[in-house]
Amino acid sequence: MNGPRPSVLFICDRPTADPVVIQVTAELGQAIVRARSADEALALARERDFALVLADWPGDADRLVETIRRLRANPRSGHTAVLALGLPQPAPFAPELLYEAGAIAVLQEPLSPVILKAKARFYIEAFESMAERRRAEAALIETRARLETTIAAAELAVWHWDIADDRVAGDARMGAMFGIADSELDHAPLSAYMDALHPDDVAPTRALLAQAAARGGAYDATFRIRRLSGGWRWAIARGYVEQDAHGAAVRMRGVVIDATRQFEAEQQLRVTEERYRTLFDSIDEGLCVIEMLYDGSGQPCDYRFLETNPAFVKQTGLVDAIGKTMRQLAPRHERHWFGIYGRVAETGEPVRFVNEARELGRWYDVYATRLGPPEWRRVALLFSDITERRRSDDALRKMAADLAEANRLKTEFLATLAHELRNPLAPIRSGLQFIRRSPGDAAAVTRVHEIMERQLGHLVNLVDDLLDVARITRGQIALRRERLDLATVLSAAVETSMPLVEAARHHLDVRLPDEALPLFADPTRLTQVVSNLLNNAARYTPKGGRIVLAAERDGAEAVIAVSDNGIGIAPESLEEVFRMFTQVGQGRHPGGGGLGIGLSLVRSLVELHGGRVSAASAGTNAGSVFTVRLPLAAHGAPPPGESAAQAAGDGAAAAGRCVLVVDDNRDAAETLSALLTLMGHSALVANDGRQALRMLPTLQPQVVFLDLGMPGLSGYEVAAVIRADARYAGVKLVALTGWGGETDRARTAEAGFDLHLTKPATMEAIQDVLART
Repeated sequence: MNGPRPSVLFICDRPTADPVVIQVTAELGQAIVRARSADEALALARERDFALVLADWPGDADRLVETIRRLRANPRSGHTAVLALGLPQPAPFAPELLYEAGAIAVLQEPLSPVILKAKARFYIEAFESMAERRRAEAALIETRARLETTIAAAELAVWHWDIADDRVAGDARMGAMFGIADSELDHAPLSAYMDALHPDDVAPTRALLAQAAARGGAYDATFRIRRLSGGWRWAIARGYVEQDAHGAAVRMRGVVIDATRQFEAEQQLRVTEERYRTLFDSIDEGLCVIEMLYDGSGQPCDYRFLETNPAFVKQTGLVDAIGKTMRQLAPRHERHWFGIYGRVAETGEPVRFVNEARELGRWYDVYATRLGPPEWRRVALLFSDITERRRSDDALRKMAADLAEANRLKTEFLATLAHELRNPLAPIRSGLQFIRRSPGDAAAVTRVHEIMERQLGHLVNLVDDLLDVARITRGQIALRRERLDLATVLSAAVETSMPLVEAARHHLDVRLPDEALPLFADPTRLTQVVSNLLNNAARYTPKGGRIVLAAERDGAEAVIAVSDNGIGIAPESLEEVFRMFTQVGQGRHPGGGGLGIGLSLVRSLVELHGGRVSAASAGTNAGSVFTVRLPLAAHGAPPPGESAAQAAGDGAAAAGRCVLVVDDNRDAAETLSALLTLMGHSALVANDGRQALRMLPTLQPQVVFLDLGMPGLSGYEVAAVIRADARYAGVKLVALTGWGGETDRARTAEAGFDLHLTKPATMEAIQDVLART
């Protein structure tokens, strides 16, 4: 190409330019011109043409948008590609603003050399190709104009051929063209002129002359003539055969035109077209040229595909599109696409936008610009399928919304947990203060003790529920299945929930089945399920309400239904009530209480048993029904009652034992020791593992209640020492800890513990342990 290579205009007000920009422009062989402000860049863009404009992020969205708009408004740079670079992630504003201002692409930090190089190369090569094409077209137009001027002025090589005598007469220009001496211009034979032609053109030219002479009429030939300075020039010879009265060819008159420049311009145009076609076919983006079609009222209603590149099929899924209309390929294609492209064809203003083509099932990032004059009605489209990117963005937005919702639920849960923990702590503290001030009032102290014990039980239930949530979340719940009768579970659940039901003065109607419904299930967990449903009904039913617990057989399933006439559930919330930490009715019944985990535990435990649970309600203030379906045991009768030995063992009071309590929590150790002493046992305390080991030889205890998480020597280490010493072979080791999961129990058993109790242990649990030793 002639003249200097096009340069890249780089607008950057930073002290140091991004090295990626310098690297990429150097690799592309482009001279970079740097402007430190929009005014400086605009001044440069008015003086010369640039192949590409790189607009660096100035830290201000308005400045960047205004810079791009001013460059687009400048006639000389109005069609120059502008790339916005270096936007931070995430962008502090919508990148669509830059596209609306006229940016072709937006690249965020950190800049990728590969992406920047690919995009810069495309636009630079496109600029060069278009520049070459314009120059070639201009040269061709100039050559044709000169030819027309030459013809008009009769400045042509003029000749005539006397066919019978084989004499060619030509003017001076003819002689100069073919290298014929002036003395021979009037009588040189045709062969003298043929000697100046390219060897490959001699035979075709003679054949055309002979054909014209034989049939009469016009003669037209194109051939190459040898230059005196070397090389070849192109010529066009045109003539007309004159005939005599008998129709025989007499002579031929014509002109010869030097068409070298025209042919060179056409050749250059073909080379440029080939480069354009190579670029057209090589890019990964879809590229096509369309012709707009209009209805009778002049509104754009469709478009026809004129050209497509190989990537078009991959980006659209449309095969053999050339010559077909969009409506033929996708009959339900949205009308707004036609409107957008129609405006581009009419106004000539290019647009960049992102939109969905529902008929194709894809999202597109599209750049559209007009080709040729308005009457052509042609638009070039450069586009990319961004469906996967869009789905990823949607997934990220959903994830952010889910995280926000989870954070909201966590915050509400922590607030509710604090409230629920303070509720039982308040009467416990008040009770302690009352006992401290009035220890002599035995009746009042007994009543306060009952209140404190009830509230402590509530605290334990809260902690147990939280631990169950953690175990289920980690998949650590292991069911202890056995054959049982459903009626046994229902009776135990009613007994557990009766204090809450009676406190609210509800009427509980229990409808047990007439037949035995055998299950193979964990009785503790199923009791927990039914009890949670009863507690939920009691909490969300106004005082004096009605609750019904019913069970029946339905084919191979046992169906348990807990219904109430309470506040009910809105239809859209029927599934939501089973979500963790959700309290759907709390706003309408603020005194309900609870952590919002009971129903979630119900669903998890029921599903672990192979069953399912559902909620139904006619709406708010219309009561609700929770239905549990469990598979019945295939064979077997209800399990027998407890054995006489077990019942006797449970009810018998253990004889006085020598007990050692080991716990680094002094208050916990002292209170347990006092309780054991009150129960008739001898109980001493050790507050760490080493002290316990020092006391063992003298004390020789029968039972050791051993905490696990102690500083120095842990409970596991103390147990290992005891089990390794034959002197203590008969000592019963009881783990007393806050950890009560299945894995925790398995670990204590492996460490040599005989039994495992979870803090806070009830008196009944302690009595049961001592009865077994």
